[in-house]
Amino acid sequence: MLEAVERDYVNANLGPKRTAMLDYVSKLTSKPGSIRQGDIATLRQVEFTDIDILHIAEVAAYYAYVNRIASGLGVELEQ
Repeated sequence: MLEAVERDYVNANLGPKRTAMLDYVSKLTSKPGSIRQGDIATLRQVEFTDIDILHIAEVAAYYAYVNRIASGLGVELEQ
C-alpha cells in the first residue's frame, strides 16, 4: 500500500476519507495560500472533526518545517 500511495495516492484505493486528507495535505504543502474554508468543509464532510483537522495541519506543517530546515542546512536524506 505504501508504494501505491507514494506513486499516486489518488489511485491507491484509500477511500474517500484518506483521499480527502491527502488532497488537503498536498494542497497545504504545495500551495498554502490557496487553502479556503471549502477545503476545511470537505474534510468535515468525510467526518474529520475540527481537532482532527488541526492535527492534520500540524503534522503537515511540522514536516514542511523540518524539510526546509534540513534543505537549508544542506542535510542529505539517507537512501
